[in-house]
Amino acid sequence: MYHVVVVGAGSAGCVLAARLSEDPSTSVLLLEAGPRDRKLNVRVPAAFSKLFGSPLDWGYRTAPQAALDDRRVVFPRGRVLGGSSSINAMMAIRGHRADHDAWPPGWGWDDVAPAYARSDAHFPRATQRHPSRLTLDFLESAATAGIPAARDLNAADNEGVGLTPVSIRRGRRHSVVDGYLRAAMRRPNLTVVTGAHVTRLLVDRVKARGVAYRPGETANEEEAHASREVVLAAGAIDTPKLLLLSGIGPPDELERHDIAVEVASAAVGKNLKDHLANGVLAAVDAETLFTAERLRHVLAWLTLGRGPLTSNVAEAAAFVRTEPSAAGPDLELIFAPVLFEEEGTVPPSQDGVTIAAVVLQPRSVGEVRLSSSDPLHAPEIDPCYLTDPGDRDAAVLLEGIRRARRILSVEPLARHVSGELLPGADATDDDALHAHLRARSQTLYHPVGTCRMGEDQDAVVTPDLRVRGVDGLRVVDASVIPALPRGHTNWPTVMVAERAAELMRVR
Repeated sequence: MYHVVVVGAGSAGCVLAARLSEDPSTSVLLLEAGPRDRKLNVRVPAAFSKLFGSPLDWGYRTAPQAALDDRRVVFPRGRVLGGSSSINAMMAIRGHRADHDAWPPGWGWDDVAPAYARSDAHFPRATQRHPSRLTLDFLESAATAGIPAARDLNAADNEGVGLTPVSIRRGRRHSVVDGYLRAAMRRPNLTVVTGAHVTRLLVDRVKARGVAYRPGETANEEEAHASREVVLAAGAIDTPKLLLLSGIGPPDELERHDIAVEVASAAVGKNLKDHLANGVLAAVDAETLFTAERLRHVLAWLTLGRGPLTSNVAEAAAFVRTEPSAAGPDLELIFAPVLFEEEGTVPPSQDGVTIAAVVLQPRSVGEVRLSSSDPLHAPEIDPCYLTDPGDRDAAVLLEGIRRARRILSVEPLARHVSGELLPGADATDDDALHAHLRARSQTLYHPVGTCRMGEDQDAVVTPDLRVRGVDGLRVVDASVIPALPRGHTNWPTVMVAERAAELMRVR
């Protein structure tokens, strides 16, 4: 018996377990389905996409996306200690003040500032240690194209262009495991179990008593019991999946899989929002990360923590408004001094650069559903990309492609560009560009909202992150975030966990 059982050792779970175990009178069990974070490619920043499809990734794909040529989009999710913070691109950008207009009272920009401040010592926002010359040229070309330099991409107004702040220290990935969990694991009141696939909640008379899980490869279930609270921190995909498997969700969805309804909660799995990306790939006549694995670069990284392998690949970002009247930026442009091809699942084919366009405030809304009542089956992830009625999401992406092309066409970046590879120089009219969107758009790995927090009765969790209708159960991860930030989701998820720790201490 533990006081608190936390399911999922990702960006939220590691933070929460570390914070709660600071109180020696509180016993905490942290369960993670994946293994320890010992693979070398976890440590090498530039190698993050090599982890896609590996044993450290759940290996998810979306349901066929009607607006994307019925493609099943690659959808990486970390299955390892540290969760997606151990396989992501390490971009530490929290968003814009206006993002919090969609959050409930108590979660405004100023309200959450102390929680962000508490993360300072544990979640670094380092400057790029060895940015590519091409990245510095991108910054200049973006300024020439009309995008001003940003003083700080993490300021309340993040509009402008700058080098990406990264969660990297001394040239190596610095995940939430490194920042929070590793030291906390020495505490006798914190138990961390890896290889523990949680299959369902143990709910007795609408109170969460614990969880059932499968250790290792065994088919046998074990149980872990909590005297105070169970916390789901399995992320925006697997937290709603666990709620549904446990009979908490829309009755029609549960009945479809012959799962008894414990608590009717219509919004579980709904309100899925994700950043969709597309962009321009160009060949260049300069050295890029295509050569990052040459022996001299490997030795530089191993001995000094320097060189191109310290790159997070997405080395610079620009936040811009396509509509002057917008409350904040609605388009992000991400620069990588390498070709990011086939959703990052293949090595770059030659020297080149990528400027990705990202819809920051998508209007398309999807959902997460069960594919089966078998807890080992992957859920159905259906983001419904580019299905918003007014086609605003596609319009933002097309504007992003145009602006990316403009940046590539002006000095100093233009002098290195030898030709556009995608969409290709012939793709000039709207039909050709829309075809490119359908064929090449991909996730930026930022799902949120599937257990939305709010004061309204339709919200899955209350503003103090308690699941409506179930005592002793909270959700603490990106699934509670009601709307996507005009930034990235890793640091905001850390903030949610920091704030949750404070809420749970005041019982």
